[in-house]
Amino acid sequence: MSSPPPDAGTVAVVTVRPWPLFIDTAALSLPISVSDATYRINKNLRYFAGNYALIILSILLISLIVQPILLVLFLIIFVGWIYLYFSRNEPLELFGFDIDDKFVLGFLTLVTLVALLVAKIWMNIFVSIGFGIVIMCVHGALRAPEDQEDSPYGALLSESPRGNYSIV
Repeated sequence: MSSPPPDAGTVAVVTVRPWPLFIDTAALSLPISVSDATYRINKNLRYFAGNYALIILSILLISLIVQPILLVLFLIIFVGWIYLYFSRNEPLELFGFDIDDKFVLGFLTLVTLVALLVAKIWMNIFVSIGFGIVIMCVHGALRAPEDQEDSPYGALLSESPRGNYSIV
């Protein structure tokens, strides 16, 4: 069963969890199977989405340090995304007119793509985001969620690396 999709007009608020909770080494353990690893990644991605987004953004911005003008440009674009799209709960009003969220999304996407095309830093962006995704997946697979006992795989997951095939 899945929940109904959210309304198109709602803005998803992403919570940045406390960093000590994010880097808690006591919660790290090896997953016992590939399905357990994917379950952990899925749960941790939902729970720590804000933290992962900040890590990927930080890696991207660090990779732009060698080009300070581009760093400032993309910081301005990032602030525009946060202010104009992610942090609003009501429609944007400009000169007394309500601006649709789809128009704001399209405008910000266009500005971002034009800046990427003009700056010619596609490879830098792809490598930075790829590196961030690798970090996200490794952390997500190694960090056991708090509700590990509620795993949808239930008794199929065994503590033995070979598995308990008598259950199946």
